[in-house]
Amino acid sequence: MSFRKRPSGAALVEALRERTGYAFRDQDRLERALTHASARRGTGSDYERLEFLGDRVLGLVVSDMLFHAFPGAPEGELALRLNALVSGEACAEVAEEIGLADFIRAEAGLRSAKGRKGRSTRADVMEALIAAIYLDGGLEAVRPFVLRYWEPRSRAAAQAVRDAKTELQEWAHQSVGTTPVYALKGREGPDHEPLFTVTVTVGDLPPATGSGRAKREAEQAAAGALLVREGVWNEPEPVS
Repeated sequence: MSFRKRPSGAALVEALRERTGYAFRDQDRLERALTHASARRGTGSDYERLEFLGDRVLGLVVSDMLFHAFPGAPEGELALRLNALVSGEACAEVAEEIGLADFIRAEAGLRSAKGRKGRSTRADVMEALIAAIYLDGGLEAVRPFVLRYWEPRSRAAAQAVRDAKTELQEWAHQSVGTTPVYALKGREGPDHEPLFTVTVTVGDLPPATGSGRAKREAEQAAAGALLVREGVWNEPEPVS
């Protein structure tokens, strides 16, 4: 098992301070947030428990941000925006933006993994890092970091919210005269971080497939994929 060289100790704290704006006091907690189970040595810990907490902390901070940024938005729209911003895809994007992969301790093959597996690992570590900041410095230490990277995404034109399931249902009724049928095709991953795969069928059209950390997220992804394929949407849309 081989590992890519990475900074440690004070050098690691300083490198992460430049990217997050926060200087850790507890270096062990920071190391734990960056350690995958494949690199855990002896009785050392990995990031899985921190990932669980970080997902909730991120959700709270982003929810508060959206509540104040969009005072006229109804609950349904806020929920869609929230789901898009705290998704694994969004977390992986931020991880890539700050170069988080350079600091992850994991088996070499996993660290260099491309595609969904690599992005999923980076998303998980991002959530663990948020939890580590929260435990080390409290909610007010987390907020500046989250606002720095998530607020621009909430305002970007690409984040305009459209409800794929609702739009697919309306299109299916008008164009095909039927209702979309969703089917759960798979569930993998640990209980605290499952990945669902769903297909959607509209009449005699070929089914479309989508995945997500929640069943509804997977359904939205599948609906969006079908809308894009049939030319109803010109390009992929953010989905909850």
